[in-house]
Amino acid sequence: MSMSLNDAIIKALDVIKEPATYMQVYKKICEHNDYDFKDGKTPASTVSASLGNFIRNRDSRVKRIPLKGNNFTYYLSKYEGEISMEALQVVQNNEPAVSVPLQAAGGFDERSLHRLLSSFLHSVNIRSRTIFHEQSNAKDSNQKWIHPDMIGIRFVNLHTATSQAFLNAINRLATFELMSYEIKKEIKTDYELKKCFFQAVSNSSWANYGYLVTFELSDVLMDEVKRLNQAFGIGIIRLSGNPFESEIIFPARYRELDFVTIDKLCKINHDFEKFIDHTEKYITADSRYTSALASELTKFCDEFFMTETEAVEYCRGKNIPVILE
Repeated sequence: MSMSLNDAIIKALDVIKEPATYMQVYKKICEHNDYDFKDGKTPASTVSASLGNFIRNRDSRVKRIPLKGNNFTYYLSKYEGEISMEALQVVQNNEPAVSVPLQAAGGFDERSLHRLLSSFLHSVNIRSRTIFHEQSNAKDSNQKWIHPDMIGIRFVNLHTATSQAFLNAINRLATFELMSYEIKKEIKTDYELKKCFFQAVSNSSWANYGYLVTFELSDVLMDEVKRLNQAFGIGIIRLSGNPFESEIIFPARYRELDFVTIDKLCKINHDFEKFIDHTEKYITADSRYTSALASELTKFCDEFFMTETEAVEYCRGKNIPVILE
């Protein structure tokens, strides 16, 4: 499978590991021969335009820093912690997204969206796992709205082992955040919105953050979505066929963990219990073993796409609409 220009740009930024101009990115692509520009007259300008598209499309993987003369340097979000605070204070990553009509959602299975969500979450340093409701040992209708579709965890990783150990010693609960995700193919009516939203409220009562995730959300519902978000603190994620262009429309509000509900979910669902078990082992382990335990947790979590090309091929195979620039 040939590498797309976007994938070549991501690879170049990953190799560079620090803010880079479009010319530096272009030269790195050429150095590794990762993309064929096919005799283009201005290939460096093509790279510049593509870098701009990452920002306009709010791709979660790439951020930029403004320079004089309306120029920019670009870097991968995962390296943000290694960039000086002075530089990051002037990051401008808020250009309006290009409005593109979405193809009608349909013809694909809702669970096929899970891998797209796991890819988006991985790009923002969240590990996630699907919770298979059908494997639960509680089948009565009273348990219908207790299971999330997916759960996630984000670890607070400080720059030094000393500061991380200090945080662990003070409060282990401050070293991680747990998320709950309720996933829907589409939300087109006010009735669907209310039903899905309060399902997300119920399913996320145990977590630090709860999200309702949908592939298609009618624009006419946005005022009501905003009201519900402000009233109940459930965040909204609009999922894209290119998972790295998925968008958190409204962020979730932080809550303390509900350990009684966590205990209940552990009792009735093995997937949930194993996820919590992996988490507990990681956050309580001696620093000598955290790398191995992190690898075990990653293996247990859902698979994710490393490149845009992989995601597009997956969507085509699953009949998921995807729009390419």
